[in-house]
Amino acid sequence: MNLETLPLLTQAAKGTGATTVVEIFFLLSLLSIGPILLVTVTSFTRIVVVLSFLRQALGTQQAPSNQIIIALALFLSLYVMAPVWQRIEAQAVTPYLQRQIAPQEALVQAWKPLQEFLLKQTRKADLALFMEMRREKGGESEATTATVLIPAFLLSELKTAFQIAFLIYVPFLILDLVVASILMSLGMMFLPPVLVSLPLKLILFVLVDGWNLLVGSLVRSFA
Repeated sequence: MNLETLPLLTQAAKGTGATTVVEIFFLLSLLSIGPILLVTVTSFTRIVVVLSFLRQALGTQQAPSNQIIIALALFLSLYVMAPVWQRIEAQAVTPYLQRQIAPQEALVQAWKPLQEFLLKQTRKADLALFMEMRREKGGESEATTATVLIPAFLLSELKTAFQIAFLIYVPFLILDLVVASILMSLGMMFLPPVLVSLPLKLILFVLVDGWNLLVGSLVRSFA
């Protein structure tokens, strides 16, 4: 194998590339905490919670499966977070790989775009709650601190996801009540209402192009 055809290996052999021992260790550490970062500092939480509630509202049990819901939430998160990743790459990753900034400065520059996204999606009440608890412990209480901003962001995401889930549940709940009332009035007390309401809910969801509306609303909620 010609070493010149592998620029990264060539640079590593010269001791000037990005594949130093410390950087490899940092990369492995980043990969190990990747799933945690995916859940805590991206749009993944809101999306996957809403999709899970949609399945429960439809009453389809395991359809779509957990794997499909997680995959859809993952790619929607990549779509929503793409502008943030592009800014991080332009401001931190590329300058660091080109040896224009130090590792500490790269981390600071990478945090800024992510910080702006988190602040934009975090409710003031949730942020104030964690800032106040931080002050009670005698610690740093600035809103831009990661230990304050990230849990406040997660709490806001859960609240927003539950609000969207409520709006999803209402029409399907009304349909369930109507079907149950009709069956009771006809004396069909031993016929499970879900057997009748499930196909009706599926037809309703398809007719209104529910997936398009839901995904569009989820993505626009991060604007």
